[in-house]
Amino acid sequence: MELSCKTEYALLALLELTACYNEGEPLQIRQIAAIQNIPDRYLEQLLATLRRGSLVRSHRGAKGGYVLGREPWKITLLDVINCLEGSNAKASKSDTPPKTIESAIVGEIWQEVHDRADEVLQKYTLQELCEKRDARRQLDIMYYI
Repeated sequence: MELSCKTEYALLALLELTACYNEGEPLQIRQIAAIQNIPDRYLEQLLATLRRGSLVRSHRGAKGGYVLGREPWKITLLDVINCLEGSNAKASKSDTPPKTIESAIVGEIWQEVHDRADEVLQKYTLQELCEKRDARRQLDIMYYI
């Protein structure tokens, strides 16, 4: 199991939108792209997908951009992954029975892995990711004399 580049970039963009959620001001694609070093065109496609999944909203006009579609404490990492990768992207149960007992056992364990991963991803919200990032930044502050 790996974190796809698409999901990582989307989470980074959503973190930026979470950080400015209380201000209520939309962020433009170029702003997010510059802060997180994400290619503009790719970010545009990701945000369009997130918009279709109602995780973000777009505002038109000179001061337009993107804002979160819901409160950051109500958007889980699982919501984001399901929006981008589809809820069927994980191991789906096959209609054909396993050929061997060993195959059945491996399949059951793999399903358990995915179920546990979903539990962890459901546990964390964008708000918590933002708070973890802010706490880590505080630890990284160094003072030079």
